[in-house]
Amino acid sequence: MPATQHPLFLPTARQTNWLVVIAFLALGESLYLRYHVMENATMSLACQGGLDTWLCGTFRLTTVLYPYQVFGGVALVAALLNLLRPSVVLVALSLAAAAFGVVVHNADLSALAAGVLILSLARPAPLAEWRQARSGRRRTTPIAN
Repeated sequence: MPATQHPLFLPTARQTNWLVVIAFLALGESLYLRYHVMENATMSLACQGGLDTWLCGTFRLTTVLYPYQVFGGVALVAALLNLLRPSVVLVALSLAAAAFGVVVHNADLSALAAGVLILSLARPAPLAEWRQARSGRRRTTPIAN
């Protein structure tokens, strides 16, 4: 690799594990919400009738945000920001919002966000990470006993 070429932005193994956990939690919550509340007539009517549980609160929030394509919009904005300035936090936000958006029918913007997120893996790493990789030093943390 030439000295002037920047390394690509790639999350570490630990960061990747956390990203997988965040994506699956968002996907699991959205699947549960869609199939156990939104498409289940008994639960949907109970929530619309005023049942006050965390699940019904989430259902009401989702039905308020759904017409405005908020889930896909948040995923796309986070993915575009990640394309400009790669960050693990933005990847996590975009993954969670895109997973939620695809399941609750905000698939157009969520799918676009997933594509932009894939493109962001071809971007150079931030300058601080590039300098660290160029110098050959790796930060290590002491192992706690």
